[in-house]
Amino acid sequence: MKVLVINGPNLNMLGIREKNIYGTETLESINNDIKKRADELGCEIEFFQSNHEGEIIDKIHSVYGKVDGIVINPGAYTHYSLAIFDAIKSVSIDTYEVHISNVFAREEKRTNLVTTPACVGVISGFGSYGYILALEGLCHNASKKN
Repeated sequence: MKVLVINGPNLNMLGIREKNIYGTETLESINNDIKKRADELGCEIEFFQSNHEGEIIDKIHSVYGKVDGIVINPGAYTHYSLAIFDAIKSVSIDTYEVHISNVFAREEKRTNLVTTPACVGVISGFGSYGYILALEGLCHNASKKN
C-alpha cells in the first residue's frame, strides 16, 4: 500500500506557531511518527508540504494511479478551496482529511469545511495522532476491499 501525506499552508511552522492550539511538535517529528507507523503497517509513505494551492493540486493530480490513499491536512484551504475539493474528486483516491485542532470548537468561520465532502472521512481534534488514525483508517479500508 502506498500513501501520500499532504500538508498545506503554515503547517511547516508547527512547533512555532500558536503552540496553545497546535502544540510543540514540528512537522518533521510528526512525519517521523507517521513513517514509523507506516513501516509497522507495511505501507510505503510519501510526504509533501506546500503553502501554495496550485502545488497541492498538482501533487494530487501527479499521484493518480500511483498511490492507494491520501492523508491531507489542507490547513486553511479546507475552508474555501473548491479547487482542492475538485482535485481530490478527480483522482478517485481514498482520502482522509486531518485537522490537528478541533475546528468545530474554534471560530465559526473554521467550521465550514469545503474540502471534506470529497474525502472518505475527517479526523479533527486529536492533535498529531489524527494522522496516525487516518493512516490506519486507510489501511483498514484497503484490507476490506481486497
